[in-house]
Amino acid sequence: MINAKLAAQSHPSQQTIVKLTETVSFGGEEIVIIGGPCTVESLEQMETVAQNLAVAPVQALRGGVYKPRTSPYAFQGMGEDGLEILTTVRSRYNIPVVTEVMSISQINMVAAHADMLQIGSRNMQNFDLLKALGEVNKPILLKRGLAATIEEFVMAAEYILSHGNPHVVLCERGIRSFDNYTRNVLDLGAVAALKQITHLPVIVDPSHAVGKRELVAPMARAAVACGADGLIIECHPEPEKSVSDARQALSLSDMVNLVASLKPIATAVGRNISESIGVDLKSAPIFCAA
Repeated sequence: MINAKLAAQSHPSQQTIVKLTETVSFGGEEIVIIGGPCTVESLEQMETVAQNLAVAPVQALRGGVYKPRTSPYAFQGMGEDGLEILTTVRSRYNIPVVTEVMSISQINMVAAHADMLQIGSRNMQNFDLLKALGEVNKPILLKRGLAATIEEFVMAAEYILSHGNPHVVLCERGIRSFDNYTRNVLDLGAVAALKQITHLPVIVDPSHAVGKRELVAPMARAAVACGADGLIIECHPEPEKSVSDARQALSLSDMVNLVASLKPIATAVGRNISESIGVDLKSAPIFCAA
């Protein structure tokens, strides 16, 4: 038994609902879809993404502005300029945004611009960062570490919960293996287990798990079938030109088609996917995806 006093499920029907906005919540009957590029590159890029994904619909936009990269010479993100872009798109399209925070010093700045703060897999056991996020009144998206056990993952969430923040969403994003055909191994067994072990919402990131765009849709559908409360998927107006993770990014049209394909699966497992996100398209400028 995992010794998680706050994250552990006390009875089978216990389920925490984490509110992203007044109309979007994780853990209920509705499956939440988060879509967008790995990295914020420009205002026009994010406008194009928001405009095209509104018809899917997705319930939130993702976009990295502080990027943990394996190489110190790789693009590290736009930083504060990227946060300003997210704020503009968030306001113009009335859609919540999710972005990563990498250090304690970034928390206040990111929290001022984003609706949900993401902890990437490399920081899952950055305990000082987790403690600090426990003092923030914002939903936290906690990604599983590259080689973390289920127990280590749950206990990382416990750090945030034990420091006062109950708004934690877990994210399975694949773990490392000896097989390098896919980027990682998507552990859907962990999704089913976490739904029994904890009361926290659990979503899946098939993009980082498989690393190849042609494998993202099948794994996304499998994630919904096995009980995931949501998905976070990378997509880009011109995937091959993405400054990071180009190989795994879907086109915007493929993203729209994927969301449509998820609806009958959600229905089959007693869930649903929203038909609207309330984006005010009339007042927003029009951009077309390439």
